[in-house]
Amino acid sequence: MKIAVIGPGALGCLIAAKLFLTAGKDNTIVLIDHSPDRAAMLNDQGLIFESDKKKQHHLTIPVCSKPADMGPVDVIFFCVKSHDLEESLRFASPLLSPTTLLIFLQNGIAHLKFVKKVDITSPAVFATSSEGATLLSPGHTKHAGKGSTFLGFLSQQQQTDQKRLQQVTRTLQQAGLASSVSTDILSRLWAKLFVNVGINALTAINNLPNGQLLTSPSLKKSMTQLVREAEQVAIASGIKILDDPVAATHSTCHHTADNISSMLQDIRKHRNTEIDAINGAISGLGRKHNIATPNNDAVIAQIKHIEKSFHEHSA
Repeated sequence: MKIAVIGPGALGCLIAAKLFLTAGKDNTIVLIDHSPDRAAMLNDQGLIFESDKKKQHHLTIPVCSKPADMGPVDVIFFCVKSHDLEESLRFASPLLSPTTLLIFLQNGIAHLKFVKKVDITSPAVFATSSEGATLLSPGHTKHAGKGSTFLGFLSQQQQTDQKRLQQVTRTLQQAGLASSVSTDILSRLWAKLFVNVGINALTAINNLPNGQLLTSPSLKKSMTQLVREAEQVAIASGIKILDDPVAATHSTCHHTADNISSMLQDIRKHRNTEIDAINGAISGLGRKHNIATPNNDAVIAQIKHIEKSFHEHSA
């Protein structure tokens, strides 16, 4: 298979590195970057991948900034922020064919509605991953903790597409990424959303690793309130809840205690966050169902204030 990974961030580099290390002669792995300068730098220096066993791998993964030079591929992993997905799809159009499997790995749920709206003829797969990844510098990623990845279609697909998804899942498994096909990917996406709702904004606002949310009684209470609001919204939206969302969020905090959340990584790098796709999605659906979400509204306002300060200082 010819596999493209779009987005040289923490997760994109992790997936590209793991696949590249086990690609063999039957698979070609290419990292796609919209920035020609960064792509050239990464091609010159190579990528550095730190495994969870502290071992460093220096990899010569090809990085391409001109999708038209590649032509259609078999699989694309979209490892970009939710708010960058529209531009990313436009940028990746030369890679698409009617049989290209598009795998979307965005946080939150805003991308579900967007992907339905755009005119895509290729089969769309939605995925959620709890793999821990931290980008230490451009092209240098650290596997901060093992997790699980679920992939699935939102609706019934042709048997050929289902078989290709099974093939991609086996390829991920061979790369050491615990992966499986879910017949109810929407519930899996919401399960990840609950965790992100409880952890991401609080870690970003307070500049803390995940685990410290459990050591502060006030922050632990805030986390619980955020997730319970999301749970009420999910119930009103007809979402099947797999496990107790608060218990799952506390468990994730415990098992990823030293991890820096993706939103805190964005804040530290003065980048826009995915707050609209995560807590913003809960507030929006709350208004739709007449469910108050004061705690989610509050953290959205705080994150927006932090983002605004970045833009004011850079102006």
